[in-house]
Parts: sequence; structure tokens; C-alpha cells
Amino acid sequence: MLVQLRRSIIVSAIFFVLLGLVYPLVTTGLAQVVFPHQANGSLTSNGSTLIGQRWSGRRWFHGRADAFNAMASGASNLGPNSKALEEFVAKEVRYYHHLGVNPTASLVTGSGSGLDPDVSVAGAYAQVGMVAKANGLSSSAVSRLVASQIVGQQFGFLGSQYINVLSLNEALATLVRHTKG
Repeated sequence: MLVQLRRSIIVSAIFFVLLGLVYPLVTTGLAQVVFPHQANGSLTSNGSTLIGQRWSGRRWFHGRADAFNAMASGASNLGPNSKALEEFVAKEVRYYHHLGVNPTASLVTGSGSGLDPDVSVAGAYAQVGMVAKANGLSSSAVSRLVASQIVGQQFGFLGSQYINVLSLNEALATLVRHTKG
């Protein structure tokens, strides 16, 4: 009986060292070497580029309608015939019309994750006039800024082009600072 107990303790200690210490350290180290930005949460001075944030006012580009509640990750599961979804979208459309923007579908509907940090290229271009006017910039300068932030399809053929709203707004802040300053 003592032999089995000793073997059990030895095996447990070996697996603790291998799976509890060595494996996590190796994978963390590998992630830091191969994907350092992602391994560190893709953080910038204004937040993570992986999680959508709510931007308010006319000075900033806005993301998807769901990009403001990190605690509510996941889709709403509201179907196309849902009255609640219809009311939510109508409210978002009114909000954008109040800002002077003719919103695209990507601006007034949620994403599957509920945390999408990106907006469609058309959604960003729809906001150019609002942002340009609010920041005292020309529409062509803001359009060029949007064009510079377009992320292409993965591997050149998967998905569609998009724009990370946080990165776009950080570039906008830099443009405003250089223009005004």
C-alpha cells in the first residue's frame, strides 16, 4: 500500500511540474516571442484593439451598436422578426440621424460576439462628414485617414475588409493634433 501511495505522489508531482509550471511557461514564452502584441492583450494607451468601445459625440468614429458592454458578450439571439430588435435598430438609426450620419447596417446592428472592435469600411466612410466637421478638418483629409486604416481580407481572400475603430480614432487624434498644432 505504501508503494502505491509513494508512486501516486511522485506521478502527481511530475504532472504538477510538467502541466502546472513547464507547459504554461513554455506557451507563454512562445506567445511572447511569436505574437507579442496579441499575447499582451493588444493594448494601446486607449484600450484594447480586440474589444469594441463606445465612442460618443461627433468628434469620433463610432463602432458597432454593441461595442460598449463588455459584460454582455455574445449575441442577443433576437431574430429578424423580433420587435425588440426592430426598436433597438430604430433607436440607433435615430441617434445617427441626430449626429447627421446616414448609418449603414453595421453601425446599427450588433455582432455575433457583442464585442466587435471593428466597423465596415462603408460604416466608417458614412461618418466622414460628421467627424470632419466636428474636428475642423476637410472631408478629403478624413477620407484619406479612413482609407489608410483599412485592414484587408485575411490571407487575401477570407472575410471582408474592415476598420478597427480604436486604431482609426487614435490616428484621428494624431491628425487633429498635427493639424491644429
